Amino acid sequence: MGAAPSTPRLADAPPSPGAAEQMFAALVGEKAYPISSEFWKQLLELPLTQQWPRDRVLQACHAFAQNNYQTKHLAKILIHLVWCLQECTSTTSVSSVVYRRAINAAYISSIFLKFIIENAKTDNWQELCLDIDKSEKGMEKFPAENTVEYFLMRGVLNYIGSVDVSPESCYLHHEVLNLMLVLMSTQLCSGPSPEPKDVHPFIDAAMLQDSSIVVSVVQKLLLNVITRPKFPTNGSHPVFSDDGRPGVLQRVGTAAANFVLLPYYTINYLVSSTPEGATSQLADNSLLVLLVMIHYRKCISTNEYIPSNNIYTGSDANDKEAQVFHENPYCKALNNAKDIQYDRADVEGNAQDGPVVRLSFASLFDALGRCLNDESSVLLLYSLVHGNCDFQEYVLVRTDLDTLLMPILEMLYNASRKTSNQIYMLLIILLILSQDSTFNASVHKLVLPAVPWYHERLMHQTSLGSLMIVILIRTIKYNLSKLRDVYLHTNCLAILANMAPHVHRLSAYASQRLVSLFDMLSRKYAKLAELKNDKSHKVISDQMEADNIADDMSTELHIYTDFLRIVLEIINAILTYALPRNPEIVYAVLHRQEVFEPFKNHPRFNELLENIYTVLDFFNSRMDMQQLDGEWSVDKVLEVINKNCRSWRGEGMKMFTQLRFTYEQESHPEEFFIPYAWRLVLSRG
Repeated sequence: MGAAPSTPRLADAPPSPGAAEQMFAALVGEKAYPISSEFWKQLLELPLTQQWPRDRVLQACHAFAQNNYQTKHLAKILIHLVWCLQECTSTTSVSSVVYRRAINAAYISSIFLKFIIENAKTDNWQELCLDIDKSEKGMEKFPAENTVEYFLMRGVLNYIGSVDVSPESCYLHHEVLNLMLVLMSTQLCSGPSPEPKDVHPFIDAAMLQDSSIVVSVVQKLLLNVITRPKFPTNGSHPVFSDDGRPGVLQRVGTAAANFVLLPYYTINYLVSSTPEGATSQLADNSLLVLLVMIHYRKCISTNEYIPSNNIYTGSDANDKEAQVFHENPYCKALNNAKDIQYDRADVEGNAQDGPVVRLSFASLFDALGRCLNDESSVLLLYSLVHGNCDFQEYVLVRTDLDTLLMPILEMLYNASRKTSNQIYMLLIILLILSQDSTFNASVHKLVLPAVPWYHERLMHQTSLGSLMIVILIRTIKYNLSKLRDVYLHTNCLAILANMAPHVHRLSAYASQRLVSLFDMLSRKYAKLAELKNDKSHKVISDQMEADNIADDMSTELHIYTDFLRIVLEIINAILTYALPRNPEIVYAVLHRQEVFEPFKNHPRFNELLENIYTVLDFFNSRMDMQQLDGEWSVDKVLEVINKNCRSWRGEGMKMFTQLRFTYEQESHPEEFFIPYAWRLVLSRG
């Protein structure tokens, strides 16, 4: 064995550009520096002000990746990063030099890890070369039973979960969160659905951490989302030079971002023109890290034995229905999170076993209300209301539901500027909430003084429930003309159906929109029926083509039949269970009663129309009994309706089982949520 390579020497004075470049040349070069070498300390204490042109940056990345097979410099710098983080965690008073070493270690690691991950040729990430000689001098304090990836993730997650964000630590938190996104980005190289053969060394190691670390990480990430910690407006970042110019590693990050898929999160918040531009970086990255972690799923191989609950599947791994996944501890921690101000389990004497995330649901509710224009926040809200029963219950009992609902409704109003995934998430959140009768009653009691973002009509003193119905109908009409998505239609109608029996003083505009929705769908239905009838009489030479056209039309006609029936059931439910409280819906049905006539004898609709015609007959007869001088006006018609609503007893109305829709995740939600979470990460680039 030859002698260990000598360490490039730096004087105590600030290093010259040539000396700094010499250190980086050594890092990416062929010579391996022992983990105990002074080289690492000197490298990580560099101010990193040297600038390189783009071609040299890429050359350095290639050299590092190629020589890493022999030098194992990636594993060594990751180990040094953990030791730096441990030093930052173990004491309350951390020197700026220690912070600089930790930040630089995280920063350098992110750049070269990112390059290697994006250019890897193997599925098991051999290019990372994380197998290091544990008998090497300096490795005495490295736990013998740990792999480098487990040791790294334990150190990084322990830092995130145990160190509060402060003006001194915020830059290190930022770099550590960036590193987390890079470490977990191996998922971008897998298929859309997790398979047993998939290897993700870092996030898999994160899933194996102690529950105390898992809970502390989820709690701290949520607290960052709530508090949105700010970077010091007059602070300086150790990776910047004194004059604020980006140094060599900024150049590496920028060049790599132009060259490869995953955008590197440069520290551009430091040169933002406004302090506001800098305030959200930590919160945004905390949220992205949390979303990636809670939606990750590790597929169990068919020959793998799972000790907990003895879960085992022995069928073909290609059979999706037989796939089984390891429990995700971060998802579990989020789902079990408790309100620090009122922990029902503790009150009832059923305290949770082990550590539990505890935070203020009130603060989380308010923070989400402020940030829902961000798609990542929408996904977090969905994850909470779907997975955490306590948080869902907390939301349902809030009296200021407009805090959450107004941003959601405004985004649906601007659906043309939103992604289809974002629209789905918003509608599913509303569907989950509408499953609760208290929620459906509460939204009609909350009166909005104005809705400034609704431009088609001035809305003054309208109820939140009326606005919801207007926006949902508007979304259906938009979907009918643009997206033509059956799933979106179904969700909108399901929410309306859940709300219908609880409608209270529905506005005139919402009532008109509901009847016009039936009219629009009925015209679409009539057109489809006419086309189908024409096609059936038209001779088509190709019988297979004729059969396909007939099948497509029959399917679409069947879909619109179902939609029409649901709308009729919605109107029927309001008239059956809430007519005295809703004179405007009676007026709207009376005003447009001709739209129901074509379906009076339709076998799918006639039983529902019987109730509507019972209402029409009752109020038409009361109108006929009035001795009126002059023409009928809207006010006079409403006066008669209001008067007779009080005497309405519902005689002759048939009682149907109330429609009640519930939300259930698809059988393989990971196929949607894993790519969706990463799409949100990539969009920040």
